[in-house]
Amino acid sequence: MKLLALDTTAEGCSAALWSDGQLYQRDLRSPRGHTQHLLPMVRELVAESGIPLADLDALAFGRGPGSFTGLRIATGVVQGLAFGLDIPVVPVSSLAALASRALRVGEAQEGDAVAVAFDARMGEVYWNCYCIREGRVTASAEERVCPPDQVSLTEEAPRWIGAGSGWNLVEQMPQPVRDAMLLTHADWYPLAADIATLAVADWPDGKTVAAQDAAPVYVRDEVTWKKLPGR
Repeated sequence: MKLLALDTTAEGCSAALWSDGQLYQRDLRSPRGHTQHLLPMVRELVAESGIPLADLDALAFGRGPGSFTGLRIATGVVQGLAFGLDIPVVPVSSLAALASRALRVGEAQEGDAVAVAFDARMGEVYWNCYCIREGRVTASAEERVCPPDQVSLTEEAPRWIGAGSGWNLVEQMPQPVRDAMLLTHADWYPLAADIATLAVADWPDGKTVAAQDAAPVYVRDEVTWKKLPGR
């Protein structure tokens, strides 16, 4: 299994190449430099791994929610690459990727839960809760966007970890949510390494789409995405 993953959903710009269990990755905190850095990262990964793009089995990307501009960048690059290489795409939730990061770095363990919050601007956060079961991250509800004072925990867990920029608004969250957190990481953002890990796990379940069907998930209904022209 050889898979290239990209993420530009937040202030980070990252790329990761998974090759039969080995992970090559690049990550740069660059809120306004996604377009400048993403493709050079891909070229660096190809050179480091020795795996040409033509050998890839699939692509993956952080499909959102997140920055509207960032989502368009990753989606456009993935659409173009997937169409040219004629390979499928695995869309991965950026919220789930951040929960997976907590598991990967050892902050979350079996039985724990992760509350992920992204700052959605306009006085709202993107929000969802994830449980850790059998070494996998599973959503316990639907992704939503709401004011910080309307978030809630949707999972019973002995330990909670908060992750994402939305936790900068923790003082606006309900007291029961604040009290449940063992620790929070407001400086965390999604990484392509976690996008790749989740995509590889989803691969056997057939959670792939064709290039023309790879699209962002904004959560806010008023935003739309234009697919490849004529596809």
